[in-house]
Amino acid sequence: QVQLVESGGGLLQAGGSLRLSCAASGRTFSTYAMGWFRQAPGKEREFVAAISWSGGSTLYADSVKGRFTISRDNAKNTVYLQMNTLKPEDTAVYYCAADRTLAGVRAETSIDYWGQGTQVTVSS
Repeated sequence: QVQLVESGGGLLQAGGSLRLSCAASGRTFSTYAMGWFRQAPGKEREFVAAISWSGGSTLYADSVKGRFTISRDNAKNTVYLQMNTLKPEDTAVYYCAADRTLAGVRAETSIDYWGQGTQVTVSS
């Protein structure tokens, strides 16, 4: 069993930066690929970024490529999402997710665990 708790969300102006954290419980964290998703009001949840269990492979949505960076620290059971040059369209609830494989995270259909989400609001 893995429990995921996100933190780091907030309200900021466009062009700013924010780092989200997702702390995982359980000794099997390092065996899971991890990802970030987001859901804006009135929209479906969408993939943002994913990272393999080792951190050696990453995937990004086109909309955040070059602005967001996903990373992980297996010693701290934590995955991060560094968000730079934020835009109003990045406003959403951001969710952390865990799956056995990177492809599984990307596909979203077989996510094993979800966090409760953290709100990010970017004003223009």
